[in-house]
Amino acid sequence: MSTTETSQFVRLRVELVVEVENVEAITGAALRRIAEDSDMPADERVHAESAVTEDTAEALAYLVDPFDLVGDVPGVELAQASWSSEGIDYDPDSPEWGLDEDDDREDEEEDGLG
Repeated sequence: MSTTETSQFVRLRVELVVEVENVEAITGAALRRIAEDSDMPADERVHAESAVTEDTAEALAYLVDPFDLVGDVPGVELAQASWSSEGIDYDPDSPEWGLDEDDDREDEEEDGLG
């Protein structure tokens, strides 16, 4: 069988909660990555620098690359990716916190319940 005949698309959802221990390190790394991107137009560079300087979540999103998650997985080619980040209130000891919380709401919406 050819690759085309056996190809499948799979949506892989990953949600991470990270604790930022050093804002300056993240911001500095994001600024360095922007500076090293020779293909970035000047106006986009100014916008990106401003965004990562003002918002740690933006800086982190700039540093995270979905290709890094699957780039070395044999037999897989990244077809499309999108990601975002946002600051959240997080209490690991709270019984109200659950990683699948959003998934339950999406399932209800798909079933016409939400």
